[in-house]
Amino acid sequence: MEKKIHSNLSVVPEAEVEHRADDHALKKRGIYLLPNLITTGALFSGFYAVVAGMNGQRIGASLAIFVAMALDTADGLVARRTKTESQFGAQYDSLSDMVAFGVAPALVAFSSGLSGELGRIGWVITFIYMACAALRLARFNVTTDLQRKSFTGLPSPSAAALVACTILVWSDSYDLYSGFFPAIGLGIVTLIAGLLMVSNFKYFSPKSINLRDRVPFVTIIFAMLIFSILLIDPPKVLLAVAICYALSGPLGFCISYIHKSHRSV
Repeated sequence: MEKKIHSNLSVVPEAEVEHRADDHALKKRGIYLLPNLITTGALFSGFYAVVAGMNGQRIGASLAIFVAMALDTADGLVARRTKTESQFGAQYDSLSDMVAFGVAPALVAFSSGLSGELGRIGWVITFIYMACAALRLARFNVTTDLQRKSFTGLPSPSAAALVACTILVWSDSYDLYSGFFPAIGLGIVTLIAGLLMVSNFKYFSPKSINLRDRVPFVTIIFAMLIFSILLIDPPKVLLAVAICYALSGPLGFCISYIHKSHRSV
C-alpha cells in the first residue's frame, strides 16, 4: 500500500516551484508602472529606429537610438530611486535593449550602405552584430551586479552609440548608398562593435559613480567645458567619446598585461 501511494506522487523540481511562486506573486502584486512605462518608451524608440531605417531615414533612426539610450538610463535610475526594482522590470528592460541596441543598429547599418555595397557580406556583418548583442545581454542577465564597478564586454548601448554616431558623421560627408569605401568603414565599425560586446575586456561602469558625494568645485567647470565642446559638433564629439570608451577596454587590458609582465620579470 505504501509503495502504491509513493508511485502516484510526482516530484516537482525546485526551479519550477520558484517559477510558480514568482508567477503567483506577479499576478497578485502586478507590476510597477513608472519604470516599465519608461522602458516601453525605450522599446518604442527602438521600434521607430527600425521603421526609419527601413525607409532610408538613417539620421532619424540614429537619433531614435540615442533617445532609447536616454530612456534606458532613466528607467534604471527611476527604479532604484523609487525602490521599484523587480525581476519583471529587469527582463523587460533586457528585451527592450535587444530591440533598441541589437536589432535597430544592425538594421540601420544594413540599410545605410552595407546591403547595397557589400551584399552578402553586409548580411553577415549585421547578423554578427545582432547575435553578439543578444549574447551580451544574456551574459549580463546571469552575471549582473548592480554594485559592480565594471562591465565585462562593451555594453550594448555603447556599441549602438558607436554605430549610430558613425552613420551620423558619415551621412554629412559621404553618400553611404553609393560609396564603397564608406560602406567598408561602416562594416568594420559594426563588426568590431559586435565583437567587443562579447569580449572579456573590462569597461568602466557609470553605476559606480555616487552622485550624492561631494566633488571639488573644478568638477563643475570641467562639466561645463565638456558641454561646450559637445555643442561645437555633437555627432563628431559623440563619435570621439564612443571610440575612446570602446578602446578603453583593450587598452586597459594591454596596460594590465604589461604591468603583470614587468612584475613577473
